[in-house]
Amino acid sequence: MRVHIITDLEGVAGITRWEQVQGGAPMFDEARRLYTEEINAAVGGAKAAGASEIVVMDHHGAGREWSFNSLVPNLLHPSCDFVVQQRWTEYTAFLEEGCDACLLVGMHARAGTVDGLMNHTVSSQSWQNLWFNDVLVGEIGINAALCGAFGCPVLLVTGDRASCREGSELLGAGLTTVPVKEAIGRTSARHVAPVRARQMIEEAARECLSNPAAVAPYRPGPPAEIRVEFVNTGAFDEFRHKPGTEVTGDRTLVSQAADWWTAWRQLFF
Repeated sequence: MRVHIITDLEGVAGITRWEQVQGGAPMFDEARRLYTEEINAAVGGAKAAGASEIVVMDHHGAGREWSFNSLVPNLLHPSCDFVVQQRWTEYTAFLEEGCDACLLVGMHARAGTVDGLMNHTVSSQSWQNLWFNDVLVGEIGINAALCGAFGCPVLLVTGDRASCREGSELLGAGLTTVPVKEAIGRTSARHVAPVRARQMIEEAARECLSNPAAVAPYRPGPPAEIRVEFVNTGAFDEFRHKPGTEVTGDRTLVSQAADWWTAWRQLFF
């Protein structure tokens, strides 16, 4: 069994505020350790479930040299490999080779989710709303669609309670979720103690991998339409001249293609 683990930092137990997730900030070193240990929990659960190959992909854009490179390699579980990439969704080789399941660890809710801790979609400064074939999605949806493009289902989502709800609404009741905290504001939350959160994640990873058919691969389309509403015209300007995209509003554009992966590459690359 080959397992992909895609991770983000905002949904980790103990992470509450933006200052913790920015590369080089005073609390970032502690956040990286908390992050790595939750990743280790998922790796341990996958290994216990019989995974023969586990690849971790960090998709947290912390800034500077830490973007997509926020985990602490020397603390990482020895049973996995990990990927450092220059651009989110750049690495697809493991999926292309054939992957049995994906686990999403440390997820956050999409932009505008009232009870979503540190909620945003891709960039809180640039992106406002994102739709796949008229379904409003966030980064859980992006990762699920990326995996689904190669026939790989997402079986687990961990993060705050809102992100777990978002995952279940998108992927169905068969999804296993682990809420490790609950927002009481955009940058306030009640947390499960990190050690207990890791125990919960490890157990959930092991159990969900016993039934890979519980969740179908997520495939928006075919055909696929991706629509983005940007926060401001500056962010919009960065994307609106890309080939294959069409301007549909003052800060909105659409990418259409026969399949999601083609439409995403037109927009994001």
